[in-house]
Amino acid sequence: MTPTGWFLWCLIAFSFGSIPFGVVLAKLKKIDLRTVGSGNTGATNVGRALGRRWGLLCFVLDAAKGATPVILAGVLAGTLGEPAGALAPAAASGWLAVGVAAILGHVFSPFLNFKGGKGVATACGALLAMWPLMTIPVLVAAGVFILMIFTVKYMSLASMAAAIAIPSTTLILGLMSEGAQGQSGSVLPQTITGLVIAFMVVWRHRTNLARILDGSEPKVFRSAGTQQDA
Repeated sequence: MTPTGWFLWCLIAFSFGSIPFGVVLAKLKKIDLRTVGSGNTGATNVGRALGRRWGLLCFVLDAAKGATPVILAGVLAGTLGEPAGALAPAAASGWLAVGVAAILGHVFSPFLNFKGGKGVATACGALLAMWPLMTIPVLVAAGVFILMIFTVKYMSLASMAAAIAIPSTTLILGLMSEGAQGQSGSVLPQTITGLVIAFMVVWRHRTNLARILDGSEPKVFRSAGTQQDA
């Protein structure tokens, strides 16, 4: 695919990502999601306002809007299913850019005056769809997320740890791979993309991090007057 083609797919992905499913679902129940809980438009706040099933539905929809343009672009470009070492750096970078564009659309939705959620579900869908380029790092990140949820019990901290695990895993796998000469072209785009996403997720959770540090951030699996958002 040409650079122009990748750019067009980035625009399409941004459009997909900008669909505020959380706000739409809340409106079905005549609730303005931005005025309840944390005011965030992500799945956690939907679950708080509408119930866990609605929160899960929002997570699935947010993940799907990240995965859909990535899969479509991957099929058309022939990158879907190709081993990381077989992808040219330009192809890997273009495909990764499509995923990042979907995440940016969610975080900075033009339908919400360029505000939005924190990008966790959309990032999960977008990167998991990049099979096999980013699949293993995302699965490792999912494991980190689950471990953190059941140990420290902070949803926000689990999300940040999972995001940081993505570039870390990508880099480690690249360094461990035999025949690194064949994979070196793809490792750099993956790692840089992972770092960008990790920074974005951590930055969006900066208020949660401040509450963790001062001891006011509530934990999951407990009833509390104030909840954190992912």
